[in-house]
Amino acid sequence: MSGPRVAIVGANGHGRWHRRAVAPLHEAGRVRLVALVDVRPIEDEPLAPVPAGVTVHTDHREMLAVARPDVVVVCTPPHTHLPIALDVLAVGADLLLEKPPVLSMAEHRTLARALADTGRACQVGFQALGSAALAELAAAIRRGVLGTVTGIGTVAAWQRTDGYYARSPWAGRRSLNGRPVLDGALANPLAHAVMQCLAVAEVVTGAPVRPARVEVERYRVRPIEVDDTAALRVVGHAGPPIVAAVTLAGEDFLAGEVLVTGTAGRAVLEYKTDRLLLPGDDVPRAVPGRRGLLENLVAHRADPGGVALIAPLARTAPFTAVLEGVQAAPEPTLLDGDLVTVTGAGADRVVTVRGVNAVLRRAAERGALLSELAVPWAVPPVRAELAEEGG
Repeated sequence: MSGPRVAIVGANGHGRWHRRAVAPLHEAGRVRLVALVDVRPIEDEPLAPVPAGVTVHTDHREMLAVARPDVVVVCTPPHTHLPIALDVLAVGADLLLEKPPVLSMAEHRTLARALADTGRACQVGFQALGSAALAELAAAIRRGVLGTVTGIGTVAAWQRTDGYYARSPWAGRRSLNGRPVLDGALANPLAHAVMQCLAVAEVVTGAPVRPARVEVERYRVRPIEVDDTAALRVVGHAGPPIVAAVTLAGEDFLAGEVLVTGTAGRAVLEYKTDRLLLPGDDVPRAVPGRRGLLENLVAHRADPGGVALIAPLARTAPFTAVLEGVQAAPEPTLLDGDLVTVTGAGADRVVTVRGVNAVLRRAAERGALLSELAVPWAVPPVRAELAEEGG
Protein backbone atom coordinates (compact mmCIF):
# COMPACT_ATOMS: atom_id res chain seq x y z
CA MET A 1 0.00 0.00 0.00
CA SER A 2 1.25 3.47 -0.88
CA GLY A 3 -1.24 5.54 1.11
CA PRO A 4 -0.32 7.36 4.34
CA ARG A 5 0.12 5.32 7.49
CA VAL A 6 -2.79 5.92 9.89
CA ALA A 7 -3.07 5.30 13.63
CA ILE A 8 -6.05 5.72 15.94
CA VAL A 9 -5.55 6.84 19.53
CA GLY A 10 -8.67 5.99 21.51
CA ALA A 11 -9.77 3.01 19.42
CA ASN A 12 -12.68 1.94 21.63
CA GLY A 13 -15.98 3.73 22.24
CA HIS A 14 -16.44 6.41 19.60
CA GLY A 15 -13.10 5.33 18.20
CA ARG A 16 -14.91 2.37 16.66
CA TRP A 17 -16.71 4.88 14.40
CA HIS A 18 -13.31 6.03 13.18
CA ARG A 19 -12.22 2.44 12.62
CA ARG A 20 -15.28 1.96 10.41
CA ALA A 21 -14.37 5.12 8.48
CA VAL A 22 -10.78 3.96 7.98
CA ALA A 23 -11.68 0.38 6.94
CA PRO A 24 -12.83 1.04 3.33
CA LEU A 25 -9.92 3.41 2.73
CA HIS A 26 -7.52 0.75 3.99
CA GLU A 27 -9.13 -1.89 1.78
CA ALA A 28 -8.84 0.40 -1.24
CA GLY A 29 -5.17 1.09 -0.54
CA ARG A 30 -5.76 4.80 -0.03
CA VAL A 31 -4.46 4.62 3.54
CA ARG A 32 -2.75 1.97 5.61
CA LEU A 33 -3.99 1.40 9.16
CA VAL A 34 -0.86 0.60 11.16
CA ALA A 35 -1.72 1.01 14.85
CA LEU A 36 -4.48 1.20 17.44
CA VAL A 37 -4.08 2.71 20.90
CA ASP A 38 -6.35 2.38 23.92
CA VAL A 39 -5.89 1.97 27.65
CA ARG A 40 -8.37 -0.94 27.52
CA PRO A 41 -8.27 -4.09 25.39
CA ILE A 42 -9.36 -3.36 21.83
CA GLU A 43 -13.08 -4.02 21.38
CA ASP A 44 -14.31 -6.09 18.47
CA GLU A 45 -15.83 -4.11 15.61
CA PRO A 46 -17.47 -6.49 13.09
CA LEU A 47 -17.65 -3.78 10.40
CA ALA A 48 -13.96 -2.98 10.76
CA PRO A 49 -11.90 -6.01 11.78
CA VAL A 50 -8.32 -5.24 12.71
CA PRO A 51 -6.14 -5.87 9.63
CA ALA A 52 -3.10 -8.10 9.83
CA GLY A 53 0.05 -6.30 10.86
CA VAL A 54 -1.67 -3.58 12.90
CA THR A 55 0.14 -3.04 16.19
CA VAL A 56 -1.80 -2.46 19.41
CA HIS A 57 -0.60 -0.20 22.19
CA THR A 58 -1.74 1.28 25.49
CA ASP A 59 0.49 4.38 25.26
CA HIS A 60 0.42 6.81 22.35
CA ARG A 61 4.07 7.79 22.72
CA GLU A 62 5.17 4.19 22.35
CA MET A 63 2.95 3.89 19.29
CA LEU A 64 4.43 7.01 17.68
CA ALA A 65 7.93 5.61 18.12
CA VAL A 66 7.08 2.10 16.88
CA ALA A 67 4.47 2.62 14.16
CA ARG A 68 5.72 5.95 12.71
CA PRO A 69 2.28 7.06 11.43
CA ASP A 70 1.73 9.84 8.91
CA VAL A 71 -1.78 10.64 10.18
CA VAL A 72 -3.10 10.14 13.71
CA VAL A 73 -6.78 10.11 14.63
CA VAL A 74 -7.17 11.29 18.24
CA CYS A 75 -10.45 10.17 19.82
CA THR A 76 -9.73 10.43 23.53
CA PRO A 77 -11.38 12.42 26.36
CA PRO A 78 -11.41 16.16 25.49
CA HIS A 79 -9.09 17.17 28.32
CA THR A 80 -6.36 14.88 26.90
CA HIS A 81 -6.49 16.26 23.36
CA LEU A 82 -3.85 18.98 23.59
CA PRO A 83 -0.94 16.97 25.06
CA ILE A 84 -1.53 14.06 22.68
CA ALA A 85 -1.87 16.41 19.70
CA LEU A 86 1.41 18.14 20.56
CA ASP A 87 3.18 14.77 20.74
CA VAL A 88 1.75 13.80 17.35
CA LEU A 89 2.87 17.04 15.71
CA ALA A 90 6.33 16.73 17.27
CA VAL A 91 6.99 13.53 15.30
CA GLY A 92 5.82 15.11 12.04
CA ALA A 93 2.38 13.53 11.67
CA ASP A 94 -0.89 15.20 10.73
CA LEU A 95 -3.96 15.18 12.97
CA LEU A 96 -7.62 14.27 12.81
CA LEU A 97 -8.67 15.56 16.22
CA GLU A 98 -12.09 14.77 17.65
CA LYS A 99 -14.37 17.56 18.79
CA PRO A 100 -14.18 19.55 20.93
CA PRO A 101 -10.58 20.02 19.78
CA VAL A 102 -9.51 21.92 22.89
CA LEU A 103 -11.28 23.45 25.88
CA SER A 104 -9.99 27.04 25.95
CA MET A 105 -8.66 29.73 23.66
CA ALA A 106 -5.30 29.45 25.42
CA GLU A 107 -5.13 25.79 24.37
CA HIS A 108 -6.30 26.76 20.89
CA ARG A 109 -3.44 29.24 20.55
CA THR A 110 -0.92 26.68 21.81
CA LEU A 111 -2.08 24.13 19.24
CA ALA A 112 -2.19 26.72 16.45
CA ARG A 113 1.41 27.71 17.20
CA ALA A 114 2.50 24.06 17.11
CA LEU A 115 0.82 23.61 13.73
CA ALA A 116 2.57 26.69 12.37
CA ASP A 117 5.94 25.61 13.78
CA THR A 118 5.73 22.07 12.40
CA GLY A 119 3.93 22.84 9.15
CA ARG A 120 1.51 19.98 9.83
CA ALA A 121 -2.27 19.89 9.30
CA CYS A 122 -5.09 19.47 11.81
CA GLN A 123 -8.61 18.49 10.83
CA VAL A 124 -11.22 18.70 13.61
CA GLY A 125 -13.93 16.04 13.88
CA PHE A 126 -16.92 18.19 12.95
CA GLN A 127 -17.96 15.77 10.21
CA ALA A 128 -21.30 17.50 9.56
CA LEU A 129 -19.34 20.38 7.99
CA GLY A 130 -18.69 18.10 5.03
CA SER A 131 -22.41 17.84 4.26
CA ALA A 132 -23.65 18.61 0.75
CA ALA A 133 -26.88 19.79 2.37
CA LEU A 134 -24.97 22.43 4.31
CA ALA A 135 -23.25 23.50 1.08
CA GLU A 136 -26.62 23.83 -0.66
CA LEU A 137 -28.01 25.86 2.23
CA ALA A 138 -24.96 28.12 2.05
CA ALA A 139 -25.47 28.60 -1.68
CA ALA A 140 -29.14 29.51 -1.13
CA ILE A 141 -28.17 32.10 1.48
CA ARG A 142 -25.64 33.66 -0.88
CA ARG A 143 -28.26 33.82 -3.67
CA GLY A 144 -30.62 35.69 -1.35
CA VAL A 145 -33.27 32.95 -1.25
CA LEU A 146 -33.94 33.76 2.43
CA GLY A 147 -33.61 37.52 2.01
CA THR A 148 -31.70 39.12 4.86
CA VAL A 149 -30.91 36.50 7.52
CA THR A 150 -32.15 37.73 10.89
CA GLY A 151 -31.60 34.72 13.11
CA ILE A 152 -29.97 31.29 13.33
CA GLY A 153 -31.16 28.63 15.74
CA THR A 154 -30.78 24.94 16.46
CA VAL A 155 -32.91 22.46 18.36
CA ALA A 156 -32.08 18.87 19.30
CA ALA A 157 -33.56 16.43 21.81
CA TRP A 158 -31.74 13.22 22.61
CA GLN A 159 -31.89 10.79 25.54
CA ARG A 160 -29.06 9.47 27.66
CA THR A 161 -29.24 6.70 30.25
CA ASP A 162 -27.58 6.49 33.65
CA GLY A 163 -25.16 4.08 32.01
CA TYR A 164 -23.99 6.82 29.67
CA TYR A 165 -22.76 8.84 32.63
CA ALA A 166 -21.07 5.79 34.18
CA ARG A 167 -19.12 5.03 31.00
CA SER A 168 -15.90 6.71 32.11
CA PRO A 169 -14.42 8.73 35.00
CA TRP A 170 -14.76 11.98 33.02
CA ALA A 171 -18.39 11.52 31.93
CA GLY A 172 -20.64 14.27 33.26
CA ARG A 173 -17.71 16.03 34.88
CA ARG A 174 -16.79 19.70 34.81
CA SER A 175 -13.18 18.92 35.68
CA LEU A 176 -11.03 15.91 36.51
CA ASN A 177 -7.77 15.94 38.44
CA GLY A 178 -7.69 19.72 38.27
CA ARG A 179 -8.16 19.88 34.48
CA PRO A 180 -11.29 21.18 32.73
CA VAL A 181 -13.41 18.48 31.08
CA LEU A 182 -16.80 20.10 30.42
CA ASP A 183 -18.59 16.97 29.20
CA GLY A 184 -21.91 18.77 28.72
CA ALA A 185 -24.55 18.59 26.01
CA LEU A 186 -23.31 21.76 24.33
CA ALA A 187 -19.64 20.78 24.46
CA ASN A 188 -19.78 17.16 23.43
CA PRO A 189 -22.75 15.21 21.96
CA LEU A 190 -24.56 18.26 20.59
CA ALA A 191 -21.48 20.27 19.72
CA HIS A 192 -22.23 19.63 16.03
CA ALA A 193 -25.46 21.62 16.34
CA VAL A 194 -23.57 24.65 17.64
CA MET A 195 -20.80 24.32 15.04
CA GLN A 196 -23.29 24.07 12.16
CA CYS A 197 -24.87 27.34 13.31
CA LEU A 198 -21.46 29.01 13.44
CA ALA A 199 -20.77 27.74 9.93
CA VAL A 200 -24.05 29.23 8.67
CA ALA A 201 -23.26 32.54 10.37
CA GLU A 202 -19.90 32.56 8.59
CA VAL A 203 -21.76 32.30 5.28
CA VAL A 204 -24.06 35.17 6.23
CA THR A 205 -21.26 37.56 7.21
CA GLY A 206 -18.62 36.32 4.80
CA ALA A 207 -16.10 35.87 7.61
CA PRO A 208 -15.65 33.62 10.67
CA VAL A 209 -17.86 34.56 13.59
CA ARG A 210 -16.25 36.72 16.24
CA PRO A 211 -18.32 36.00 19.37
CA ALA A 212 -18.78 39.07 21.54
CA ARG A 213 -21.13 37.70 24.19
CA VAL A 214 -22.47 34.35 25.33
CA GLU A 215 -25.72 34.03 27.27
CA VAL A 216 -26.43 30.57 28.65
CA GLU A 217 -28.95 28.75 30.80
CA ARG A 218 -27.78 25.33 31.93
CA TYR A 219 -29.91 22.59 33.47
CA ARG A 220 -29.45 18.97 34.57
CA VAL A 221 -31.70 16.09 35.60
CA ARG A 222 -29.02 14.04 37.41
CA PRO A 223 -26.30 14.72 40.00
CA ILE A 224 -23.75 15.57 37.31
CA GLU A 225 -21.51 18.63 37.10
CA VAL A 226 -22.46 19.77 33.58
CA ASP A 227 -25.54 20.53 31.52
CA ASP A 228 -27.74 17.91 29.90
CA THR A 229 -30.25 20.60 28.87
CA ALA A 230 -29.28 24.09 27.80
CA ALA A 231 -30.27 27.26 26.01
CA LEU A 232 -27.42 29.27 24.57
CA ARG A 233 -27.32 32.56 22.70
CA VAL A 234 -24.21 33.72 20.89
CA VAL A 235 -24.04 37.39 19.94
CA GLY A 236 -21.31 38.17 17.46
CA HIS A 237 -19.52 41.39 16.60
CA ALA A 238 -21.35 41.07 13.28
CA GLY A 239 -24.17 38.96 11.89
CA PRO A 240 -27.38 37.58 13.36
CA PRO A 241 -27.60 36.07 16.85
CA ILE A 242 -27.42 32.30 17.26
CA VAL A 243 -29.63 30.37 19.69
CA ALA A 244 -29.04 26.72 20.55
CA ALA A 245 -31.74 24.89 22.52
CA VAL A 246 -30.73 21.30 23.24
CA THR A 247 -31.29 18.44 25.65
CA LEU A 248 -30.19 14.92 26.46
CA ALA A 249 -33.43 14.47 28.42
CA GLY A 250 -35.90 14.78 25.58
CA GLU A 251 -39.38 13.28 25.57
CA ASP A 252 -39.12 12.37 21.89
CA PHE A 253 -35.99 11.97 19.81
CA LEU A 254 -35.20 14.94 17.59
CA ALA A 255 -31.90 14.35 15.78
CA GLY A 256 -31.13 18.01 15.30
CA GLU A 257 -32.29 20.90 13.14
CA VAL A 258 -30.65 24.18 12.16
CA LEU A 259 -33.22 26.91 11.52
CA VAL A 260 -32.16 29.90 9.45
CA THR A 261 -34.73 32.71 9.46
CA GLY A 262 -34.69 35.51 6.92
CA THR A 263 -36.93 38.28 5.69
CA ALA A 264 -38.03 36.05 2.77
CA GLY A 265 -38.61 32.81 4.67
CA ARG A 266 -37.01 30.11 6.77
CA ALA A 267 -34.72 27.20 5.90
CA VAL A 268 -34.42 24.06 8.03
CA LEU A 269 -31.39 21.78 7.83
CA GLU A 270 -31.60 18.41 9.58
CA TYR A 271 -27.89 18.26 10.10
CA LYS A 272 -27.63 14.58 11.07
CA THR A 273 -29.80 13.30 8.21
CA ASP A 274 -28.73 15.85 5.55
CA ARG A 275 -32.34 16.77 4.77
CA LEU A 276 -33.00 20.35 3.75
CA LEU A 277 -36.15 22.48 3.56
CA LEU A 278 -35.85 25.79 1.70
CA PRO A 279 -38.51 28.48 1.24
CA GLY A 280 -40.93 27.17 -1.40
CA ASP A 281 -40.32 23.50 -0.61
CA ASP A 282 -43.31 21.50 0.61
CA VAL A 283 -41.29 18.93 2.52
CA PRO A 284 -37.63 18.44 3.46
CA ARG A 285 -35.60 16.60 0.84
CA ALA A 286 -32.49 14.53 1.18
CA VAL A 287 -29.33 16.09 -0.19
CA PRO A 288 -26.94 13.14 -0.51
CA GLY A 289 -23.22 13.45 -0.26
CA ARG A 290 -20.79 13.98 2.59
CA ARG A 291 -17.09 14.48 2.21
CA GLY A 292 -15.30 12.33 4.77
CA LEU A 293 -12.89 14.16 7.04
CA LEU A 294 -10.13 11.56 6.77
CA GLU A 295 -10.45 11.37 2.98
CA ASN A 296 -10.28 15.15 2.81
CA LEU A 297 -7.22 15.25 5.07
CA VAL A 298 -5.46 12.64 2.90
CA ALA A 299 -6.29 14.66 -0.23
CA HIS A 300 -5.03 17.83 1.45
CA ARG A 301 -1.74 16.11 2.32
CA ALA A 302 -1.29 15.22 -1.35
CA ASP A 303 -2.23 18.70 -2.61
CA PRO A 304 -2.12 21.29 0.18
CA GLY A 305 -2.57 24.20 -2.19
CA GLY A 306 -5.42 22.67 -4.16
CA VAL A 307 -7.50 20.89 -1.50
CA ALA A 308 -8.63 22.90 1.52
CA LEU A 309 -9.42 21.19 4.81
CA ILE A 310 -13.12 20.97 5.64
CA ALA A 311 -12.64 21.63 9.36
CA PRO A 312 -9.21 23.17 10.00
CA LEU A 313 -8.44 24.19 13.55
CA ALA A 314 -8.77 27.90 12.66
CA ARG A 315 -12.38 27.37 11.56
CA THR A 316 -13.25 26.01 15.01
CA ALA A 317 -11.91 29.00 16.95
CA PRO A 318 -15.41 30.53 17.34
CA PHE A 319 -16.68 27.23 18.80
CA THR A 320 -13.85 27.17 21.33
CA ALA A 321 -14.53 30.79 22.27
CA VAL A 322 -18.19 29.94 22.88
CA LEU A 323 -17.20 26.87 24.88
CA GLU A 324 -14.98 29.00 27.08
CA GLY A 325 -17.96 31.24 27.82
CA VAL A 326 -20.10 28.22 28.72
CA GLN A 327 -17.34 26.87 30.91
CA ALA A 328 -17.37 30.06 32.98
CA ALA A 329 -21.04 29.57 33.92
CA PRO A 330 -21.89 28.18 37.38
CA GLU A 331 -23.20 24.70 38.09
CA PRO A 332 -26.35 23.82 36.14
CA THR A 333 -29.76 24.07 37.81
CA LEU A 334 -31.21 20.71 38.87
CA LEU A 335 -34.63 19.82 37.44
CA ASP A 336 -36.43 17.16 39.48
CA GLY A 337 -39.71 16.30 41.19
CA ASP A 338 -42.81 16.88 39.07
CA LEU A 339 -40.73 18.43 36.29
CA VAL A 340 -39.30 15.08 35.21
CA THR A 341 -40.41 11.58 34.28
CA VAL A 342 -38.29 8.53 35.16
CA THR A 343 -38.43 5.26 33.24
CA GLY A 344 -36.29 2.14 33.35
CA ALA A 345 -33.87 1.08 36.07
CA GLY A 346 -30.18 0.59 36.68
CA ALA A 347 -27.91 1.50 33.80
CA ASP A 348 -30.98 1.82 31.53
CA ARG A 349 -32.70 4.43 33.69
CA VAL A 350 -33.82 7.45 31.65
CA VAL A 351 -34.93 10.85 32.98
CA THR A 352 -36.89 13.18 30.71
CA VAL A 353 -38.12 16.73 31.23
CA ARG A 354 -41.85 17.15 30.72
CA GLY A 355 -42.69 19.36 27.78
CA VAL A 356 -39.05 20.05 27.00
CA ASN A 357 -39.23 19.33 23.26
CA ALA A 358 -41.91 21.93 22.65
CA VAL A 359 -40.12 24.50 24.81
CA LEU A 360 -36.80 24.03 23.04
CA ARG A 361 -38.40 24.29 19.61
CA ARG A 362 -40.06 27.57 20.56
CA ALA A 363 -36.71 28.90 21.74
CA ALA A 364 -34.94 27.97 18.51
CA GLU A 365 -37.72 29.34 16.30
CA ARG A 366 -38.02 32.63 18.18
CA GLY A 367 -34.34 33.18 18.93
CA ALA A 368 -35.16 33.32 22.63
CA LEU A 369 -33.81 31.81 25.82
CA LEU A 370 -36.13 29.74 28.01
CA SER A 371 -36.29 32.46 30.66
CA GLU A 372 -37.58 34.84 27.98
CA LEU A 373 -40.43 32.46 27.13
CA ALA A 374 -41.90 32.43 30.64
CA VAL A 375 -40.98 28.76 31.13
CA PRO A 376 -41.82 28.19 34.83
CA TRP A 377 -38.64 26.28 35.66
CA ALA A 378 -36.26 28.49 33.71
CA VAL A 379 -33.56 30.50 35.47
CA PRO A 380 -31.98 33.82 34.40
CA PRO A 381 -29.11 33.40 31.97
CA VAL A 382 -25.47 33.85 32.82
CA ARG A 383 -23.83 36.36 30.50
CA ALA A 384 -20.15 36.33 29.59
CA GLU A 385 -18.45 39.02 27.54
CA LEU A 386 -15.78 37.44 25.40
CA ALA A 387 -12.42 38.89 24.57
CA GLU A 388 -11.84 39.22 20.85
CA GLU A 389 -9.44 36.48 19.80
CA GLY A 390 -7.53 35.68 16.69
CA GLY A 391 -7.93 32.20 15.17
